[in-house]
Amino acid sequence: MVAVKRDKRTGEALGTGRRKTAVARVRIRAGQGKILVNRRPLESYFPNEQDRSELLSPLVAAQKLDQVDVTIRVNGGGSTGQAGAAKMAIARALCSYDMEAYPPLRDGGHLTRDSRMKERKKYGLRGARRGTQFSKR
Repeated sequence: MVAVKRDKRTGEALGTGRRKTAVARVRIRAGQGKILVNRRPLESYFPNEQDRSELLSPLVAAQKLDQVDVTIRVNGGGSTGQAGAAKMAIARALCSYDMEAYPPLRDGGHLTRDSRMKERKKYGLRGARRGTQFSKR
């Protein structure tokens, strides 16, 4: 179960999501479906359709796409990591906003943290696993 987090002053539902090295903080309030990412419209911040559809998937699963306004602050990582972090943050905030949204979000896998991270470089190698090229002479 997800802990209910709400802003005491405004009553907005809060959620935090992480993916790779990206961190997203989301605020959800009742509205008409306006989505802002770092004070920019969604289409401007995420020009890639795949990132936009991933970010909107929890709202579609909970059937709240045109009922809530979403404000997202995201930093770190690249566009795909940021979209994944925002997706998780939106799902967590939706659970705080409306507990009836929890079962479809859980069943859709929106609340599960994707723990895959970049593997660190090892000494003596050119990357995490790639060694140096063998030279016979």
